[in-house]
Amino acid sequence: MAGIFIGADAGGANRQALELTRANRHGLIAGATGTGKTVTLQGIVEGFSKNGVACFVADVKGDLSGLAMAGSPQSKLHAAFAARAQEIGDTDWTYADTPVQFWDLYGEQGHPIRTTISEMGPLLLARLLDLNEVQEGVLSIAFHVADEEKLLLIDLDDLQAMLANVAERADELTVTYGNVSKQSVGTIQRSLLQLRSQGAEHFFGEPALELTDFIGFDDKGRGIVNVLAADKLMQSPKLYSTFLLWLLSELFEHLPEVGDPDKPKLCFFFDEAHLLFDDTPKALMDKIEQVVRLIRSKGVGVYFITQNPIDIPDTVAGQLNNRVQHKLNAFTPRDQKAVSAAADTFRPNPAIDVGAAITELKVGEALVSLLQPDGAPEPVQRVLIAPPGSRVGPVTPDERKQLLQYDAIGAKYDVVVDRESAEEMLAAKTQQAAATAQAAQAQTATDKAAAAQAKADAAAARQAAQVQAAQARAATAQTRADTAAAAQAARAQANSPWAKMATSAMRSASSSVGRQVATQIGREVFGGGGRGRSGGGMVGGLLRGVLGGLLRG
Repeated sequence: MAGIFIGADAGGANRQALELTRANRHGLIAGATGTGKTVTLQGIVEGFSKNGVACFVADVKGDLSGLAMAGSPQSKLHAAFAARAQEIGDTDWTYADTPVQFWDLYGEQGHPIRTTISEMGPLLLARLLDLNEVQEGVLSIAFHVADEEKLLLIDLDDLQAMLANVAERADELTVTYGNVSKQSVGTIQRSLLQLRSQGAEHFFGEPALELTDFIGFDDKGRGIVNVLAADKLMQSPKLYSTFLLWLLSELFEHLPEVGDPDKPKLCFFFDEAHLLFDDTPKALMDKIEQVVRLIRSKGVGVYFITQNPIDIPDTVAGQLNNRVQHKLNAFTPRDQKAVSAAADTFRPNPAIDVGAAITELKVGEALVSLLQPDGAPEPVQRVLIAPPGSRVGPVTPDERKQLLQYDAIGAKYDVVVDRESAEEMLAAKTQQAAATAQAAQAQTATDKAAAAQAKADAAAARQAAQVQAAQARAATAQTRADTAAAAQAARAQANSPWAKMATSAMRSASSSVGRQVATQIGREVFGGGGRGRSGGGMVGGLLRGVLGGLLRG
């Protein structure tokens, strides 16, 4: 299978082509600012697309959007490119566009790219939030609890709600998972606020990116080139590098093993690669090394673009077999070290003093060492880079708008989907708990009110009984008082002079009447004899006495 023409020296000798069968062995494009790295990158991407290989490239300066449009003879670079093509014998050079899909984390210059918090995972998120080991541990606990309780972590709001829930349950979770510090949760929450200020909330959500949409072809069989607008994203370096590392990790996790294909499924170009390795914790560095080492078997080639080759750690640089080195400056000790390191990475060529050549290269010229069909690196060659066929420079806003409107993706990712996730689930639980507590509180209040009413009723009953008892006592006392008063009045009446006089008169009258009655009875009983009759006199006297006493009594 034909390779991708990179360049040749003057006269067309020593033609350098990137073998497609070895393109998944990764590569490096390095050189100081203004030495032609972007044009080299553009030409390589065009070559992959022509050969049916999809690509992903981060457009840091906006220039790579020009891949979507054919170059023009009216361009100010036309004369230089035409002369270059003739000089290196590139008779196939012509202007042509490349099928492009535009992407943008912020959804401004391309289709939004989103993922979920769960898919990002605690390791990459901890790097994005710049957490220490303790804080990363708390974040991992939050992820684990969310997984156990089937709470979907989709966006930053979900994560924030989950962290608040973890803080509320700190004592409970500490027993099971180890120390959960509320201070650590607070630090993570503050980091989330900073992340929001960088616009990261646009990155987390749904619909999440489907990787199959990155690996496509146009109707001519050319591979789709996915261009990420990264000019604004570069203002947040950690977000930029973490996003690209996430994307690379997703490719590694989800693509099937293919061994050594005739050509890659996808080539991934990581511009400003030094950002990936700045302040990277060891656990994450181990993951990067693993992905770079093993992702080739998934049919993915990874190409790093950077100004200084020593920005790439040795463990990763050792995996980069296809190399294009533009001019390096040697003004400082660090620059000189970089020149020496770059020279040592190439397979020597007796005809070239690599160390000297690196500092002498002109714009558009590079030292190239590519893998041969048998897998061996070719000795380094000094070549002129082939000119690209697409536009060198950005597309206009109107051109971008039309390209977005008519690409294969359409509006699939343009509208945010907000389904029920951790934030809503936890809010529902909180509302339910509040409603339950409120109902219990209301029931308690009702029970208390009923108890108070019963107590009041009992008190009222006791009071009524007391009033009735008091009234009964008062009535009794009144009766007694009335009785005593009547008795007293009777005694007073009896003891009055008039009463005594009446009593005495009555007694006297009674005695007189009694004697008269007795006398009369005696006469009737014993006859009308005189006083001298003995029997009558004694008995009569006795009767008169008795009757007189009765009448007096």
